[in-house]
Amino acid sequence: MRWYFGAVGPRRIIEFLLLTVFAVFFAGPLLNLLVLAFSGQWAYPHMLPDQWSFKWWNFVLRKDDVAHSIGLSFLIAAMVTALSIVLCIPAAYAFARLRFPFKRFFLFSFLLTHAFPKMGLYVSIAVLFYQLNLMNTLLGVVLIHMINVLMFMTWIPTAAFRNVHAAQEESARDVGATPFRVFRSITLPMAMPGILVASVFTFLNSLDEAQGTFLVGIPDFKTMPIVMYSIISDFPSSAGAVFSIILTAPTIILLLAAQRLVSADVMASGFQVK
Repeated sequence: MRWYFGAVGPRRIIEFLLLTVFAVFFAGPLLNLLVLAFSGQWAYPHMLPDQWSFKWWNFVLRKDDVAHSIGLSFLIAAMVTALSIVLCIPAAYAFARLRFPFKRFFLFSFLLTHAFPKMGLYVSIAVLFYQLNLMNTLLGVVLIHMINVLMFMTWIPTAAFRNVHAAQEESARDVGATPFRVFRSITLPMAMPGILVASVFTFLNSLDEAQGTFLVGIPDFKTMPIVMYSIISDFPSSAGAVFSIILTAPTIILLLAAQRLVSADVMASGFQVK
C-alpha cells in the first residue's frame, strides 16, 4: 500500500505540472489581452498596468467602420451557416446512408480545401468570380466563406447520421411511420447534436475568415478580421486587444456550448472515411 501511494504521488505531481503548463500556455495570451484592453498606461517592467481605463474600448466602439464590420461579420456568418445547412445536411445524410459510386472520393474531396494553403485556391476562385461579376459583392463573400466550411458541414453531420441506429428507424416504420416522418421524428433529432456542433464551427470559421474576404470583398465588405488587422497596424496594441476580445468572445462562448452537445468520440468519428 505504501508503495502504491508512493508511486501515485509523483505521477499526480507531474500531471498537475503539465496541466498548469497547458493552462498558462492556453489562458496566458487571453489573460494578457484582457489586461491590455483595460490598461490606460502600462510600462515595462511593471507586471500590471499603472492605470486602468476604458478609453480604448470607447475608441474602438466609436469608430464607424468597427460597428459596421461587427454587424457585417455576424450577418455573413449567419447567412453562411444557414445556406450550408440547407445544402450540406442532405449530402451528409446521403453519405451516411446511401451507397453510390465514388462515395469515398466525393467525401474526401471536401477535405481538399484544408489540405494546402488557401490563398492559391482563393486566387483561382477570384479569377472565376471576376468573370461572373461576383467580385466586391455580398454573394461572392458568402460563397467563398461557404467553400471554406464545406468540410465541417459535411463530415461531422455524416458521422452524426451514422450514429443513429437503423433498428430505431425500422421500429418506427414497422408501426406505420412514413420515411419522412421517421427522418423528422427519429433520425434528425438524434443527429441534431452533431449538426449543431458543425453549425457552430461553420459560424466561427466564417467570423474568422479574412483572406477570402479581403480578396473578394474589398473595398466595400470589410469584416471584423480585416478591420482588426488595420487597427493593429495603425493604432496602439491596446486597441488591437479590445478588438481581439470582441472577436474572440463569441468563439469561446460557442465552443463551450458545443462541448456540451457532443462527445469526443462522435467528433473523432466525423473525420473517418467509411
